[in-house]
Amino acid sequence: MTEANNATQENHVTTGATVWLTGLPSAGKTTIAYELAGRLRDEGHRVEVLDGDEIREFISAGLGFSRTDRHTNVQRIGFVAELLARNGVKALVPVIAPYEDSRTAVRERHAENATPYLEIHVATPVEVCSVRDVKGLYAKQAAGELTGLTGVDDPYEEPRTPDLRIESQNQTVQESAASVYALLSERGLA
Repeated sequence: MTEANNATQENHVTTGATVWLTGLPSAGKTTIAYELAGRLRDEGHRVEVLDGDEIREFISAGLGFSRTDRHTNVQRIGFVAELLARNGVKALVPVIAPYEDSRTAVRERHAENATPYLEIHVATPVEVCSVRDVKGLYAKQAAGELTGLTGVDDPYEEPRTPDLRIESQNQTVQESAASVYALLSERGLA
């Protein structure tokens, strides 16, 4: 092996983990995940962002938004995340996952395989999320064009004991991502 190849391999970090960012629509989950992904990639980590919208389009097509379908969607995402993390990838998962039992099942799957798992609650208040309204969901709900909006007319069960709680309305995206990075570092994962 050449010296250049050795240097490349030395800079390639292969400790995997799943970082699940849960919170209301427009809380900042995806924005924080992509900010964190860039920092981790710059340091040589293998990273995938499992965006909830993309997952629904490609892996969970056909599922609706009933409690059962939401649970199935979260379990599918959890399976993919754990598979990636078990194989040395940082799987960043900015997905609402509104139900505690669904998130617990994902955490347990990770524990069964001794795969590191961190739950991050992006605890942005619904009032702030509705102003951000990145996808126009809150406006559609207010106009009566949409029902079942998580945190408004459908439940969101806040994590009781997340590994980290972020109040994104009180800090920049960079500060939020840095706090997740600090937790990864503290756990020996970054």
